[in-house]
Amino acid sequence: MALTPAVLGMLAFTLLAFWGVALWALARTLRQEGRKVDILKQQNRMDTYSPKALAELREWIEQNPDDPLVDTARERYNECVEVLRQTDTHYYDWSDEEIARLERV
Repeated sequence: MALTPAVLGMLAFTLLAFWGVALWALARTLRQEGRKVDILKQQNRMDTYSPKALAELREWIEQNPDDPLVDTARERYNECVEVLRQTDTHYYDWSDEEIARLERV
């Protein structure tokens, strides 16, 4: 039983789409990880949260003062604030104004 041209075309498209997306995702991930390694080699520390994620973490800390994990969250938040203040190169897009406005919790 031979496959029709339409089935072969769909098979080719599916394979190309799958491998194309997979290779693109792999290349992008490797570039991002390479950038992180370069930053760590340069200054041994790196920001761990994006501006949005750090704002969400602070909001969670403020809204959940009795949660058993709040002390750990506070430590992570304050650590990221200190790293942002002490380093020159950041992985995420932080402006000097955003960093200056940050306060420890």
